[in-house]
Formats: sequence, C-alpha cells, structure tokens
Amino acid sequence: MCAAKAITGNLFERRTVSVLPPLPLAGPYDYVVPEGLDIEPGDFVEIPLGRQTQRGVVWGEAKGDVDPAKLREIYGVLPVPPMGAVARKFIDWVSAYTLSPQGAVLRMGMSVSDALDAPKPVFRFGLARGITESDHNVRITPARKRILGFLRDHPFIDQADILRETGTGASVLKGLVDAGLVKREQVAPPSPFSPPDLTIGRPDLSDDQEKAADFLCEKVAANRFSTILIDGVTGSGKTEVYFEAVRAALASGQQVMVLLPEIALSAQWLQRFRVRFGVEPALWHSEVGQARRRETWRAVADGSAQLVVGARSALFLPYKNLGLIVVDEEHEHAFKQEDGVIYHARDMAVARGHLGGFPVILASATPSLETLANVEAGRYERVVLGQRHGVAVLPSVEIVDIRVDKPERQRWITPTLHKRLLETFAAGEQAMLFLNRRGYAPLTLCRACGHRFQCPNCTAWLVEHRAWGKLQCHHCGYNAKIPDTCPACGAEEKLAPCGPGVERLYEEAIQTFPDLKIEVATSDNIAGPKAAAALVDRVHNHEVDLLIGTQILAKGYHFPMLTLVGVIDADLGLAGGDLRAAERSYQLLTQVAGRAGRGERPGTVLLQTADPTNRVIKAIAAGDRDAFDQVELSERMKYGMPPHGRLAALIISGKKENEVDEAAWRIGRVAPRGDGIVVLGPAPAPLSLLRGRFRRRFLLRTDKSVKVQAVIQEWLARVKTPGSVRVQIDIDPYSFM
Repeated sequence: MCAAKAITGNLFERRTVSVLPPLPLAGPYDYVVPEGLDIEPGDFVEIPLGRQTQRGVVWGEAKGDVDPAKLREIYGVLPVPPMGAVARKFIDWVSAYTLSPQGAVLRMGMSVSDALDAPKPVFRFGLARGITESDHNVRITPARKRILGFLRDHPFIDQADILRETGTGASVLKGLVDAGLVKREQVAPPSPFSPPDLTIGRPDLSDDQEKAADFLCEKVAANRFSTILIDGVTGSGKTEVYFEAVRAALASGQQVMVLLPEIALSAQWLQRFRVRFGVEPALWHSEVGQARRRETWRAVADGSAQLVVGARSALFLPYKNLGLIVVDEEHEHAFKQEDGVIYHARDMAVARGHLGGFPVILASATPSLETLANVEAGRYERVVLGQRHGVAVLPSVEIVDIRVDKPERQRWITPTLHKRLLETFAAGEQAMLFLNRRGYAPLTLCRACGHRFQCPNCTAWLVEHRAWGKLQCHHCGYNAKIPDTCPACGAEEKLAPCGPGVERLYEEAIQTFPDLKIEVATSDNIAGPKAAAALVDRVHNHEVDLLIGTQILAKGYHFPMLTLVGVIDADLGLAGGDLRAAERSYQLLTQVAGRAGRGERPGTVLLQTADPTNRVIKAIAAGDRDAFDQVELSERMKYGMPPHGRLAALIISGKKENEVDEAAWRIGRVAPRGDGIVVLGPAPAPLSLLRGRFRRRFLLRTDKSVKVQAVIQEWLARVKTPGSVRVQIDIDPYSFM
C-alpha cells in the first residue's frame, strides 16, 4: 500500500488535472500534478485513491471547484503511449449513450492491467568499437573466439541467437562483456506482429466485386466518415471485396479493426487473411492468453499492430491511428453485450468512425432492419453483390411439411430428407443437419408424476447432456448429475427426454447411417480457433460425411463438397413475444442455407416445418428477402417499434423477490408520461429468476424524436432504490429475456 506523497510549494500555483480511474464511479477525480512532472491529457498515471494505489487516465484539466489543499498528488506517469483524444471522446460518448459510468466504460479499454507496466528489457550484443583483443589482458578461449568471430559478421544480435549459433554458454558471453570486448545495449522490444505484405496480388474479382472494391477504396482515400453496407448474398465474396479497402487503409499507414461475431470460431476467415496479407493479424477475444493480450494491447497503443481482428471488446483498445472499421456479419446478435456496460458493437463502431472521421464498412447477406432503414434514409451507402462468385450458384430451397411427411416416432429426420441424404452420400458429397439446440434434449420430465427438471437459479429447464451424464442450465452454468430416480416421486426408469438436441440427432444419424463419418459441431466442443481449424481441415479432407451442428455452423464456413443442408426444426425461434424473432430466424436460416453449394456442385436446402405458410419460411424458400424486409418493416411501423421508434429496457433485479417488487412498484409509480412516450411494466421478465436474482422489466417505447437517455435520467432521479436492488439500463434492447 502506497502512502500519498506530500504536496509542496504554493498550492494555488500548482496545476491540477482530472483523472478517470477504471471503476464504476460518477466521473474523473481531481489531482495535483507534482512539480517537474510533465503530464498531458491521455497519459496513463498512478494515483492514490482511498487507501489504495489505482491507475487511471488523465482526462483533462481539473474543473477547479475543489480546494487544492484537499487534493492529493499523482504518483507518476506509466510507461505506455497516451490514450488519444478520439478514444477518450469515444468513452465519453458510449457512457452518455448507454447511461453507464465513464469509469466502467474505461475499464473495458484497460482490461489488461499489466500492459501498463514497462516491458521486460531487451538487450542486444555487439563488438565494442575501437577495442581489440590486444587492448585487454584477456585470455581468448576457443568459445570466446567463436563468439567474437560470429559478432564480426552479425552486429548487435540477441543473446539466444549468439549462444545457439556458437554453441557457447551465457557465462562465456558475460565474460566478454565484463572484459569490454563485447558491448551490451538495451533496445526497444520488437513488435510481435509483422507488418502485412501489401505486395501480394489479389485474387480475380468479378465486375461487380471490382466496382464494389473500387468504391470502398475511394471512401478510404477520402479519409472522411461514411458508413457503407456491403449487401451480398452468401458466397458472393464480400470478404475479398472489403480486403481491398483494408489494404488501402494499411497502405496509407492507418490501423484497421475488423469485428467478427465469433472470432474464436473464424478459422477459415483467418486462413484467407494469411493468404491475402502473408501474416497473422492481431487477435483480440476471450480465448487469447494473458501474455498475448498484454503484447497486443501495447502493440495497438504504439501502432505496431496494424490490423486487429476481434470480438466486440476490440472497439475499446487504445488505437494510435485507427482509420477503418469493418463489421462483418453486422446483423449478428453476438455483437450485443448484455452484461456490465450494455451496448451494440455495430452501432458503437459507427459512432467510433464518426468521432474519428473515417469510414466504417458493414457486411452481411442478411442486413439488420436498422441498417436497411439507415440505407433508405440516406445515412448509410450500399454496394450490392447479388451473385455468388465464380461458377457457384445459390442453392434451391424446398419446404418439407412434417405434418404430412412425418418422421418415425422419436425420430426427427423425415423420409424426404432421409432420401436426399442417401442420394448425397452416394454422389460422394457431404451434408449438414442443422438444429439450433445444444445437448441431448431441452427438457427432462418424469413420466410417473410429471416433474420437470428446472434450474434452481433460473426460470429455465435443465438441458440434458447425455454425453457428459449431466443436466445443465445454459444461462447460469449450473449442472447436476442425471439422477437414476425422480427426485419428486422416487420412481425408477421413468425419466424421459423431451424434444431433440444435436446429441439426440447424432444418435439417430449414427443408427440410420452406421457406415458414415459423422461429427457434431457446437460451442460445447468447438471452443476456440484451434478446434475450429481442425474441424475445417477434417471437412475439407472429406474425413466427415455428415456434419450436425448449431448456429456456429452458420458463421461463413465454406465447404465446396457440402451440397445438402437439412434444417431439422425451421420453426424453432419463430414463436414467442420477441420483437426480432422473425427477423432473427430469417437471418439464421438464410445463413445456414448459404452453406450449401458453395463450390462447383449445386446445393439444396430442405426446411422441415410444421408451419409451411409462415412468412419467414415462404420468404426463404422463394429467395425473396426484400419482400420479407418490407413486411417486417411495415409491422414495426404499425406499432412504432425500431427502426421506426426507440426502445429502452429497465431491468430491476435482486436476491429478495419482495425487495425487487417494491423497487419496481416505486419506479413504476413515477414513470414518465407524455406525447410519444409509452411505458410498459413492471412485469416479470420471461427469465424472472436468473443466476439467483429475481427480475422485473420495464419497456420504454418512444418516438424517434424523443431523447431516451434524458427521459430515463429524469425518471430514475425521482426515485431511490435500496443498494440490494440493481437497476440495469439497456438502450436499444435486442434480448427480451
């Protein structure tokens, strides 16, 4: 624990600055700058805070409303490049938009605390100039002679290289340094990231791709803010098109950030990047180890990491010279952060580009309705890629009505799909079965008494994972061993799985096709880049005939011999009160369908459904995205829902249900009223118990002209809630659970 330094000199002549620590506090605190210490806004500094030593960022000059005699001194400046003005403005903007404390937003940009420490010193060795062996009374052993000879041809080189090439030990080299024959110099640590090779030729582009790439490069060259949507069907080459914009930005000396929704699973994307630019990009996601995160954070700050590929948190890295952001699969729900500071990375990326004055590229085969509305309003520009690249064509889509074409009892593959699978395998091709349910079964019940296994911490059924012998909650992680008897009535052998998960579908597949090579791919067993890369290799090498998986298989995978996709339950996700249920289902099913026929062989997609007249199913089968979008937008307009109106959610939660209900009642009693404002609630959330916390929700719906943040701030200022109750604010909610 460090004690505060004493303040000396005339206090009223001392400079004071505000420092923001990465804590959920109201704002920056004022500190005195010690005499002789040069401090500028953006510097990372060490400060006393209470009885602890804390780190923070100099946010600007102090407001001057605190008596300097009451202020404490900054301890010192940390050895790391300062946070730029745009990055600090971005943190302020995100804080104001999401109604989160500034320090909580800053914490996302300071998530690697040891990156602020000075890196370990790096030394190089070389011959001392003007010094010869005869100048020293030093015995030159054969080992020393080898080192001196090697250094004559290799000036200033790492110790490890010297010892390896000469076959000597560290003590031999140290003896030469002590004798003055070899000089040791400290140098800046080398960047772990090699610069991209911009001389590698690009692949052949179609005329449409060429026009789109030229347009994007013009936007990069203009060096002004703009948002451009690459609206291209699956397999149209969107990645190769925006790679040209990436190259243009890198060539101009700017840093580039590419956001991917599932970076840990994007093995094929990373391989394409290596082929195009000859190096590995700097990766930023939860699977990256701590040491690498430290190196990456510092390399981003000093500018040596020229291209960062990451998950949504990559937005908050301290870029030195960011000049382009690409948001791939911009429609993906994974870009929404639901905990802590609640934000949508796509929208924050656009804000970051606006503050920095550079272009932002969004790419998707199924753009979000919010993005399409911005295109229609002229706020975003759009380039369209309507055809698959090369000889590949879009797959044909067929609807299978499971009410007519019924699977066998306790089976999920219809006779029609079974027949198509046999034909596909006979032709030497590969197939995929898609079911967006992990585990063996989504529910287990007792046939004797009807008891259903529910999570004790959440309002959710426990999912059976038969391969693990466990029942698991996919919301909080609670798990328990599958019991032999019913805990409610004690009956034996009466527990029954209800409905299919991918494990149960796999069980059916291996019984139906015992001679095939079948593999399951879910987030349970494909947990990182290495596992994803290994899966890609197995499929490409035709070590897999049938791939069974969840939504992770919709993330842009390209398997040329995969010609058949069977969607087991196309209705899953269509029901319920979720505002975006239809949109999300359309996007997911379209992306899954897009895995078929991406090579020279045509593809087919079979949608198994009990509701063949549903507009989502019909739109996918007809390939008519525009019609679906127009109907969905008109439905949203009718009820003033986004993108035609604004939404914000307030989630009230706590450990004691009565306290949560009391707080919700008090908040509801002073709910805002007025033109263009509607407050719904309080009501129990669909997951009314989550991770042991009881939850109630308000939904605020307003006209687009209403400043939602101001309404919420004024609303919550009129009521006090106990410290045991948490109030979370979700501007532009995507999840309604």
